[in-house]
Amino acid sequence: MKRYLILLLFTFQGLMAQVQFEARVSKNTLGVNERLRIDFIMNVDGDNFEQPSFDGFRIVGGPSQQISQSWVNGRSSFQKVYSYYLLPNQKGTFIIKQAAIEYNGQVYKTSPIKITVTNAVAQERDPNVQQQQQGGVNGNEVLNLVAEISKTNPYINQPITVVYKLYFNGIGVTGFKELAKPKYKDFWNQNIDIKQLQVEEGLYKGERCYFVVLKKTILYPQKSGNLTIEPLSLDIGIQVPRGRDMFGRIVTDDGNKTVSAGAKTINVRALPEVNKPIGFTGAVGKLDFKVTPSKTSLKNGESLDLVVSATGTGNMKLFTLPKPVVPNALEMYDPVHDEKVNTSLAGMSGTISDKYTIIPQYKGKYAIKPMEFSYFDLNSGSYKTITSPEIMIDVLDGPMQAEAVASNKSKNVISKSEQFKYIKPKTILVAIAKDDFYGSDLYYTLLLLPFVILPIIVIARKKKEAIDSDVTGNRIKMNNKLAKKYLSEAKKQLNNKEPFYIALEKAMHNFLKAKLHIETSEMSKDNIRELLLSRNANPETVQSFINLTENCEFARYAPASGASIQQDYDKAVLIISELEKQII
Repeated sequence: MKRYLILLLFTFQGLMAQVQFEARVSKNTLGVNERLRIDFIMNVDGDNFEQPSFDGFRIVGGPSQQISQSWVNGRSSFQKVYSYYLLPNQKGTFIIKQAAIEYNGQVYKTSPIKITVTNAVAQERDPNVQQQQQGGVNGNEVLNLVAEISKTNPYINQPITVVYKLYFNGIGVTGFKELAKPKYKDFWNQNIDIKQLQVEEGLYKGERCYFVVLKKTILYPQKSGNLTIEPLSLDIGIQVPRGRDMFGRIVTDDGNKTVSAGAKTINVRALPEVNKPIGFTGAVGKLDFKVTPSKTSLKNGESLDLVVSATGTGNMKLFTLPKPVVPNALEMYDPVHDEKVNTSLAGMSGTISDKYTIIPQYKGKYAIKPMEFSYFDLNSGSYKTITSPEIMIDVLDGPMQAEAVASNKSKNVISKSEQFKYIKPKTILVAIAKDDFYGSDLYYTLLLLPFVILPIIVIARKKKEAIDSDVTGNRIKMNNKLAKKYLSEAKKQLNNKEPFYIALEKAMHNFLKAKLHIETSEMSKDNIRELLLSRNANPETVQSFINLTENCEFARYAPASGASIQQDYDKAVLIISELEKQII
């Protein structure tokens, strides 16, 4: 019995070992504009298929399922396939993770697959993918991205333009996003802003269609040889017509397609070495050169600005201007560089300049030597050199250079007999008198200072706590402040009736709150009269105060002259002053 169980166990293990589940891809390296087919193949009818996460890819087809079973020479074979079509989101290296199935209670997984996505290729090479990509009613649809290069054989630092155009016809374009941006290695580059995309008509391969200019870039090659411009790749949202419905309307299918402008190779020519000037710094184009002083006649201590500038069209930001050579009597400071350059599809144009500040030291006439500026002229294909004229600087006053040199020499010359006059042959060391900090007056002052400050802090803190706990006293102070504030506000509003009486009424109410220690709810006319009389206030003054309070409310809505407003203000000041003296 045991022998049969062992045989059954080995048979079961053999059956388990025959389960195969693997992932196969159409290619391991593809362009960013190509599609990838991946098949998950099993030789058993597995359940609960779990697809992997396709990080870096987008599913554009599938999953589709195929099942096949056959008998050959008495042996059966079974195959089940899940297929997907994937489109890369960007360039890079990605891992397609494991897929899983269940069979007889066991879980089987595929091995991870490494996929490398490179630059876009001219066209997809997989015929299966080509079939998936085609669509439309008559097959005459056009959707292509083209990079138009202005020059393919320029000199170093000669401008070339790249214009990216999307041609389309018979297909609706709903949007696009960049999958791979073009890279301009060994080029100085700048994008030209496109404010708004515009649809235009043109010819593509001899057929009339529409196009949109998506991107414009100006390039300046920085070295000679074959330089590659990596392609721009786009994911285009499209609507492809597939027929008409029963009412004759066109029916479209929404989808996506990846297009690429393709890599471009530029053959850059080196600038000729024959007759190249010694001071050539790389300027290419059509340029003019000037050296301009702000003034040529000046006094000692004054300064002048010497502006060295180049103007025209060319690689304005990619070369340096020559530096002036001035006599030692003229002190020259480092330049301030300035660029006023515009960049368009024709290239860079404008002015670059270096401004030097020069200060003369001595009286006399000094020459700034002529300066040479060389550039390569694209029109003639030769070097051109511009020489500036000599500039004479006339310093009207100040010491003469010869006198200053002689004076400096006389100060610095020492006779042999006096060379060691001020050197003492013997040294006398004297101890530096210095009191110790320990035991000094400052030491004891700093030591006792905390014991003096601490009681002061305690007393001040207790006083502050007592003031904060006196709620009534604080309220009286606040009301006094408010009374003065509103009385001052009323004085400012003498020319504005309503704000004046509002401020005056608030001033009188806050005065009562401060003097009688009452709240707003207790401010009735009878209560105010009773409280003021109980505090020895004059009955006539009390009655005047109440009448003025009632008049404030009435006067806000009744006509009043400037004279009456001034009288009410003077009356309020007088009444408050009288009550201050009378109230005990």
